[in-house]
Amino acid sequence: MELIQNTPDLSAYLVADEVIDHEHPTVREVAARLAREAEDSYAYARLAFEFVRDAIPHSQDSGDLRVTWRASDVLEQRTGICYAKAHALAALLRAEDIPTALCYQQFDVVHGLIAVRFNGAWHRQDPRGNKPGVNAQFSLDGEQLAFVPDIEAGERDCPELYAEPHPAVLGVLKAAVDRPHLWETLPRTL
Repeated sequence: MELIQNTPDLSAYLVADEVIDHEHPTVREVAARLAREAEDSYAYARLAFEFVRDAIPHSQDSGDLRVTWRASDVLEQRTGICYAKAHALAALLRAEDIPTALCYQQFDVVHGLIAVRFNGAWHRQDPRGNKPGVNAQFSLDGEQLAFVPDIEAGERDCPELYAEPHPAVLGVLKAAVDRPHLWETLPRTL
């Protein structure tokens, strides 16, 4: 599948905003800590991915009722669903000047992940969090995402790469009073 930038200007995928707030002190502190451990930008990207995937539990898996959507809140509260974890990873990568896009998959509900740009190409990564049956890994040599769509069942990968969260995703995150409420309102399409 060819990934398509929703915004032609690559610099849009480095921007800080209300959601991907990579200028926030919490994001900067985590980014600086991870950068000290990395020898180059690829190693940093892998460490940031593994940190978000492993150190921030997916709230559905952990039973956490809180809903986070802003990257700094995800990092501070250490919880979030796929979209929120994607926002946190995008902020950590953009904090180190690595172009990062938000992207989605269509299952019974929309699933969120990111794409990172290395060597002139986009590479999708899924920081959702591993569990039995889910084994997402950071890779630039072929995807190892949390989920693979069943095309015959109507599931699909969405090729668009967004510089900011899709409004359908951000709207439900902001409106949710808790995770059970969020689960009832997750977008089914973009």
